[in-house]
Amino acid sequence: MKLVKLLANLGYGSRKEVQRLIRSGAVTDDAGLVLGENDVPPHCRIRFRGELLDPPAPLVIMLNKPDGYTCSSEDPGSTIYDLLPPRFAQRNPGLNPIGRLDKDTTGLLLMTDDGKLLHKIIHPKSNCLKVYHAHLDRPLDGHEGELFASGTLVLNSESRPLLPAKLEVLGEKEALVTLHEGRYHQVRRMFAATGNHVTGLGRVSIGGFIMPTGLKEGQWQVLEPEQLASVFA
Repeated sequence: MKLVKLLANLGYGSRKEVQRLIRSGAVTDDAGLVLGENDVPPHCRIRFRGELLDPPAPLVIMLNKPDGYTCSSEDPGSTIYDLLPPRFAQRNPGLNPIGRLDKDTTGLLLMTDDGKLLHKIIHPKSNCLKVYHAHLDRPLDGHEGELFASGTLVLNSESRPLLPAKLEVLGEKEALVTLHEGRYHQVRRMFAATGNHVTGLGRVSIGGFIMPTGLKEGQWQVLEPEQLASVFA
């Protein structure tokens, strides 16, 4: 891929803007040699204003989503794209969340520009379980685990029962919930069906991948191949 198309696909500007940047000497190799429009050096050797280029497609990143951010660029207010470099919104192919988190739900969110991977992770046959950490308004009654695991719980306004889910009690008002599916506001509605209210909710893992403890709210990192493999473990 020629340099102009590569940089444009990575979101550094339109093709015309990238051409101007290249002609201004903003793009060099790792030895400082100014590159031309038709140069095609290895990706790892290209520098934009002295900095490494963003990773090429296919790209997967992990984001520790804070409260108050939506997962769609079309939603009003703050979105997850505000937490990424502005040029990421211009990448081609674009980055999309792998399963959304509600505005008031925090935690692990994976994003990718690989459509096949996205569908592979969210497809039920992948068995990529999602684990959520829930804080509750009042103490658990003790019957919630049996109800969630029964496969008979029908949420309000729905007719199809939920797949069995696992509940792990962490405290009188705190629990982990493991889901095999991802319906609208599912964890919140499950606890609402028991007469309780979720006051805080965060996703801690997808499949076999657990969000690193060092990744603070609002921060993101590229998911390395071995980490991606653990999603399907």
